[in-house]
Amino acid sequence: MTQITEGNAAPDFSLPADSGGTVTLSELKGKIVVLYFYPKDDTSGCTTEAIDFTRLLPEFEALGATVIGMSPDNAKKHDKFKAKHDLAVTLVADEELKTLEAYGVWVEKSMYGRKYMGVERSTFLIDKSGSVARVWRKVKVKGHADEVLEAAKSLA
Repeated sequence: MTQITEGNAAPDFSLPADSGGTVTLSELKGKIVVLYFYPKDDTSGCTTEAIDFTRLLPEFEALGATVIGMSPDNAKKHDKFKAKHDLAVTLVADEELKTLEAYGVWVEKSMYGRKYMGVERSTFLIDKSGSVARVWRKVKVKGHADEVLEAAKSLA
């Protein structure tokens, strides 16, 4: 399994996004990109995280940063999730899990003794040249978006 670390080039992707768009990472060169991976639309932690990033979006945008959330849910689910919680961040669908695997966040998890594959909540801060500047793995949602914003300020 790939482990992307600070200083690595961020693996490129081109995937369907909410509202019928497509997001291609390489087209965002020259911008700071906050790429956060989350397990599932409309679950408590994922909803809180998306709301926190939405709340701080104007501050990220003031730094010239783009915030993208990615999960295995399809774009239609993302649209419902965004509408339900009034989310402003871009949500990208990786139904084939290729990008999740490229970033090393599609991992074996365990709950109540049952093993299954799922997304390890992680965030990658990508600098203007397309390199990974910071990595957060096994993210605890509380205060996370604020911490990422502070780190992004050092790249602006």
